[in-house]
Amino acid sequence: MNIGIFTDTYFPQISGVATSIKTLKEALEKQGHNVFIFTTTDPHLEKGTIEPNIFRFSSVPFISFTDRRIAFRGFFEATKVAKEVQLDIVHTQTEFALGIMGKYVAHQLKIPAIHTYHTMYEDYLHYVLNGHLLRPYHVKQFTKTYLKNMDGVIAPSKRVENLLTRYGVDIPIKIVPTGVDIDSINNDPNRDVRKELGISEDSQVILTLSRIAAEKKIDHILNSMSQIIEDFPKVKLVIAGDGPDVDQLKDQVERLTLEDYVIFTGDVDHNEVGIYYRMADLFVSASDTETQGLTYIEALAAGTKCVVYDTDYTEGVFDQPEFGKVFTTQKEMTTEIIDYLAEGRKPIPEAALKQKMIQISADTFATEVCDFYQMAIDNYQEKQEEDLND
Repeated sequence: MNIGIFTDTYFPQISGVATSIKTLKEALEKQGHNVFIFTTTDPHLEKGTIEPNIFRFSSVPFISFTDRRIAFRGFFEATKVAKEVQLDIVHTQTEFALGIMGKYVAHQLKIPAIHTYHTMYEDYLHYVLNGHLLRPYHVKQFTKTYLKNMDGVIAPSKRVENLLTRYGVDIPIKIVPTGVDIDSINNDPNRDVRKELGISEDSQVILTLSRIAAEKKIDHILNSMSQIIEDFPKVKLVIAGDGPDVDQLKDQVERLTLEDYVIFTGDVDHNEVGIYYRMADLFVSASDTETQGLTYIEALAAGTKCVVYDTDYTEGVFDQPEFGKVFTTQKEMTTEIIDYLAEGRKPIPEAALKQKMIQISADTFATEVCDFYQMAIDNYQEKQEEDLND
């Protein structure tokens, strides 16, 4: 199958969406499919870089998300490329420029187009004029308009499916949780990240890894640190990643006099995230806006237990305490962190972890998505035949 993925966000940009797309691309290719990425130019990409099957279109920074890009031309060029590689299906991963481009290409080639709805935009309205311009109603109308005439939509979690149903989306919806490349997460096992960060062997390490932004609620973890330190005076909190709120969090660390207990690593290359998960005693996420929980399953793939905010997605992942626990309040989060640290670093039982790895693997992810592609193609062809017979 020849698959065209259209996205405004792709490496070297760092985000859960970019990681999800890269994971899907590589897993589909391992299964014998041809995957072509249509995305934006990026100033961080070295000139002359050769990227097989990746096509980039002129772009500018996106308003309010300056570390994200939006293309401003390339519709006809993309259509020409799509015809040359003989796409069988278009898979859009954004509702903006490249998503619209993907819909246009699918229409021109008379092939089906499906979409993955990654972002709960209602959780991000505060980024646009502090929430004074856009309302949830606008998001609903925007979403329904974008998905109109598409052939299906993938929801990474039950929460996203419920949202799309509430919006009145009437095209086929399939829940497909994002998978993780287990082999890449567990590469480079001999590198000593603790030593690089100046952390002693007898210190217990709490890790949070994400884009450093308000919706990730990292400030909530910092607010729990004083209580955690009372029980574990050698504990360290490692905040891995970069983003617009780094300086605010550093100010908070100073206000709480946590300088000796908190380490900021800056950006972490995705090829190296596995060694950060493995060096931690516990992975913690206080974010209540996750739609696919990619960092959770990456941590599990590395064998690290988690304490994460409770969502519809977490029900299917943290179904045993051996994997981690969920919370809804600050007090619950603090208690669960302390309880796990008190247990010591007990490994996840091998049999349970092996079964969970099958569930969250990139191969399972790609198989589920490919099944949805085939359904969309079959339905599209059937509809065309009906139109010809009318």
